[in-house]
Amino acid sequence: MIDFKSSETAKNLMRAFAGESQARNRYTIAADAAKKQGLFVIQSVFLFTAGQEQAHAQIFYDYLKDLRGQNIRIDGAYPVDQYDSSLDLLKAARHNEYEEFQDVYQSFGKTAQEEGFDRIAGSFFQIAEIEKVHGDRFQLFADYLERNQLFVSEVETGWMCLNCGFVFRGTKAPATCPVCRHEQGYFVRLELAPYIQ
Repeated sequence: MIDFKSSETAKNLMRAFAGESQARNRYTIAADAAKKQGLFVIQSVFLFTAGQEQAHAQIFYDYLKDLRGQNIRIDGAYPVDQYDSSLDLLKAARHNEYEEFQDVYQSFGKTAQEEGFDRIAGSFFQIAEIEKVHGDRFQLFADYLERNQLFVSEVETGWMCLNCGFVFRGTKAPATCPVCRHEQGYFVRLELAPYIQ
C-alpha cells in the first residue's frame, strides 16, 4: 500500500471535499434565485441537495484527519453556474451531478483501489451513486418546469404543501394553500415529497 500522505487518493479526497463544498454553495445560491422567482419547491430541492453535499464533504474530509495541520495542494476545474432562471440552474446542476457520478468519483474510486485504500474507494463509489440520484432529481424537476407542469398534472394526483403538510388531490396544485395560505410555489407532487422519485 502507498503511504497515504503522498498518495493520489489524499489529493482526490481534497478535490472531492472542495467540489462538494462548492456544490453546496452553488445550490444555496441557486436556492436564493428560485426563491426570488417564487419557486419555493425548487428552492427546497436545492437546499435539500445542498445538505447532502455537505454530508459528502464531511465524509471526504474525515478521511484526511491523519493529515491535520498540513496543507494539500490540488488542482481542479470547477463550474461557474451563474444563471438567472431556475430551469438553467437545474440543468447545470444535473450536468455536474452526472459528471461526478460517471467520471470523477469512478476515477477517484479506482485510484483508491489501486493504491490499497479500499474503504475510501467504497465511499467514492457509493457517493457516486448518490450523485446520480441528485442528477435524476434535478432532471425531473427541470422537465416539469420546462413543460409547465410543475404545478399541473394531466391526471389527478396528490399535491403537498411544503409549509404545513396539507395534501390536495387534483390536476392542479391550489393557487393558495387553504390551511396556511402559502402560495402555489410551496406545493410539490405528493410522490416527490420529500424530493424522492
